[in-house]
Amino acid sequence: MGHIDLPVITTGGQDHSKQPLSLEECPPDYFPEGGFRAWATAFGGFLVQFCTYGYTISFGVYQDFYGQTYLTNQSPSTIAWIGSVNAFLFEICGLISGQLYDRGYVRQLVIGASLLQVISLFMLSLAKPDQYYQASTYYSSYGSVFLSQGIGSGCAGGLLYIPSMAVVSQYFRKRRELVMTFVASGACLGAVVHPIMLNNTLNGRLGFANGVRASAALISGLLFIACLLIKPRFPPSKASTTFLASAKKCAHDPPYIYGTAGLTIFAVGFYYPLFYLQLDSATHGLSKTFSFYSLVIMNTSSFVGQLTSGLLVECFGVPRVLTVSTFAGTVLLFSLIGLRTLASVVVIGILYGYSAGIFQALWAPILAVLSPDPSDLGARMGISYAFMALGGLIGPPISGALLTNDYIWWRGAVFNGIMAAIGCSCFIAMQIVLRRRDNVSQQS
Repeated sequence: MGHIDLPVITTGGQDHSKQPLSLEECPPDYFPEGGFRAWATAFGGFLVQFCTYGYTISFGVYQDFYGQTYLTNQSPSTIAWIGSVNAFLFEICGLISGQLYDRGYVRQLVIGASLLQVISLFMLSLAKPDQYYQASTYYSSYGSVFLSQGIGSGCAGGLLYIPSMAVVSQYFRKRRELVMTFVASGACLGAVVHPIMLNNTLNGRLGFANGVRASAALISGLLFIACLLIKPRFPPSKASTTFLASAKKCAHDPPYIYGTAGLTIFAVGFYYPLFYLQLDSATHGLSKTFSFYSLVIMNTSSFVGQLTSGLLVECFGVPRVLTVSTFAGTVLLFSLIGLRTLASVVVIGILYGYSAGIFQALWAPILAVLSPDPSDLGARMGISYAFMALGGLIGPPISGALLTNDYIWWRGAVFNGIMAAIGCSCFIAMQIVLRRRDNVSQQS
């Protein structure tokens, strides 16, 4: 482990010799702010984000592939339910993982949910064409697309997200938001790598089954490394705040309410380009190769946005950066009405990707800002993500229904732009309330 300065205690006896405390024996209000174990845990969280949420927001590849090749008997809205249920479970499972995290069961969550993610993806590879819900044979009874990708992978990602993000708060205080944005950036790097790999395997020589297995093998190896790296500072404890007590505190916390409302409502529009940009490009007559990489362009920009978000937060603070990013995202969602040419896809993809990357990176940091008591951070994150799950659940299917089989694209752009504008307004209200509360505390 790298060198860090630990507090010391004085032992009994006449020589009064000083012996350093081990990291586990340090008091809860001590933060090492670095060292091998701290950075190894952060990198493990980065890998978890790469393998879970990075895979979820790569669903645009599957939306295009299913709609045009593999599930041609289903409408765009029906196919979108696979990705939206995945996103819903990804966030709603935070109610469980947040409570377990607060009680110290980080390792158990990481190992168990990693196994579930790997099994779900390998089961997905057994699904046959037009096999949406049911499987065709006994041996592939779990090989339906919806069960494996929508439910299994969604639950796995949801159980992994909060522990992999919140555990870094046990090691960092001064640089907590910066390190959290680094961990979150793993999702956008995954959303760059996974679409490239999937587009070239699903539509290439390997085909669907072997392409998904190759992707599952990559994720298996990375999650195995993450399980070795992630290690909490504190052992399991029964002394954490109960869920009911945390919920009551949240209900009387106006900044938290506005922040959660903003995350929930903005999430309705947030997934629209992630699910439909590649299909939008293909149906507007752009080349197949460019359509494949339109999602990669956007997600690469998101990765840059996540990396730079830490620097922006250092200068301007989490609430202000989050509000500006959602305002930019709102404008760009409305701009999707004019998505017709290669240049417009590139420009909107880069700009939206950058703003969306910042928004995504600040989910956990804004909740850390809105949670003055670290003992209920996991529960507060779980509650907020449960509400966000509703936005992720209804957004893409509504967009697909508005789109129809005739691909009327302007409807989705207007609907998602309006929802994003409402979410941005909630963040503005959150900032106003936070500023008033800070002024009152300073005066007192």
